[in-house]
Amino acid sequence: MNLQRLHWQHQNPLFFPWLALLMLGWLMVSSASTGIADYYTGNAAYFSIRQGVYLLAGVLALYAVSQISLQRWARLDVWFLLLSVVGLILVFAPVIGHEVNGSRRWLNLGIIKVQASELAKLAAVFYVAGYLVRRQDEVQSSWKGFLKPVGLLLFVVLLLLLEPDFGAVVVLMGAVLTQLFLGGVKAGQFFLALLVTLVLSGIALGAESYRVERLMAYLDPWNPDHVYGTGYQLTQSLIAFGRGEWLGVGLGESVQKLFYLPEAHTDFVFAIWAEETGLLGAVAALGLLVWLLSRIWSVAWQAQQNGHLYAAYIAIGIATLFGLQVLINVGVNIGLLPTKGLTLPFYSYGGSSLLVCCAMVGIVMRIAHETAVPLTETEVAYA
Repeated sequence: MNLQRLHWQHQNPLFFPWLALLMLGWLMVSSASTGIADYYTGNAAYFSIRQGVYLLAGVLALYAVSQISLQRWARLDVWFLLLSVVGLILVFAPVIGHEVNGSRRWLNLGIIKVQASELAKLAAVFYVAGYLVRRQDEVQSSWKGFLKPVGLLLFVVLLLLLEPDFGAVVVLMGAVLTQLFLGGVKAGQFFLALLVTLVLSGIALGAESYRVERLMAYLDPWNPDHVYGTGYQLTQSLIAFGRGEWLGVGLGESVQKLFYLPEAHTDFVFAIWAEETGLLGAVAALGLLVWLLSRIWSVAWQAQQNGHLYAAYIAIGIATLFGLQVLINVGVNIGLLPTKGLTLPFYSYGGSSLLVCCAMVGIVMRIAHETAVPLTETEVAYA
């Protein structure tokens, strides 16, 4: 890599929070995965080594994506969405699709398994950002302009529900509705769409018995009927938080990661971190995520102030994707939300999640670089 070309990344407001999250996430996965790695592979560092490889790939992904101009993204956003739809369909193919715990969410590419929904969420953000700029007057003045993108994305939502991946649906629709709201849709349209989304979510929640069971376990996890069944993960996670107290039991000293808490290095890595480092460590980890999110919102605000609407909408969508995923994962870990299989950005083990997170940061870095100067009256929002 040319160090001169990397100079602006180092000066970027997202660089240091991103780097800190990468390092802390690697540490969290390394500590939380020792028990399961040793049991299944005989090497306690197995998942740590793999996460390190993913980390390096994430750095390369960030650099590569940050070199793509927004003008090029603007020409490709529709094709990106179509490609993501193809990916969501291919997860059901016998050879390419990969099933885990009853869900077909992964594409088996040999060296890595890619979660198709990760790309679909980002593609939806790009598509809506482009649509808001191309059809700004129509979106702000008519129902037709508002319903077109929502109707198209309902097909994506349907594919996600068939996997099933209800959590990805919530995150995707949350990001899209936020973009539309800040893009200037009428308040009545927005709140009606929000109401319809909530109603459909309720129907989807009640349509599957396992989702109803998770909801019941969430409402009363310590019930004898739930504590060793659908409420098991939640109760073990709460035990981890309780054991951590203020300062934790010590890094690497978690008991819950020793096969008491399932998915300890993926969906529930935050609970293990809280057990080992206590409330102070948990707050510090969340503080880094808040730091990154605040920087992204700052970039979005700068882009909007300087007239770069396309860039602003993308940054807003990415910030919402990150924010909702953090809220849902942490909410599940501490018992504020029903159990849902969503990773914690940068902290949970997994290649596709880490690569997409790094790519999104790279995109916002590019936005910060391109939108530092206000547009002139003769320039367009894609410039």
